[in-house]
Amino acid sequence: MRRDAVALYLAARDPQTPWYAKALAAMVVAYALSPIDLIPDFIPVLGYLDDLLIVPAALWVVLRLIPAEVMADCRARAETIADRPVSRAGALVVVGLWVVAAVVLGWLIWARVAPLA
Repeated sequence: MRRDAVALYLAARDPQTPWYAKALAAMVVAYALSPIDLIPDFIPVLGYLDDLLIVPAALWVVLRLIPAEVMADCRARAETIADRPVSRAGALVVVGLWVVAAVVLGWLIWARVAPLA
């Protein structure tokens, strides 16, 4: 799934991809990432129906509009991108920054609430 998402991104930026496929890909990505849904998520069962049916169906249509050779090339490039080494040191730095931010936020909240008690 991750490889296909990266491949779709690469295909949307490829000059050989037709403009209508690029436009539809942008709309599908925007809809998938948008907090506004066709059917709001708070409606039981139906709320998640668009996420389970509409988005995959739209992705299927977009993948059919992109030429097969372009998609094959993009999938191969996406495979090499997905196989990049992961920096554990970089991940530790990011986690460390989040911990520091959480501590600072906790301290600021405590400093504001403590005098009220």
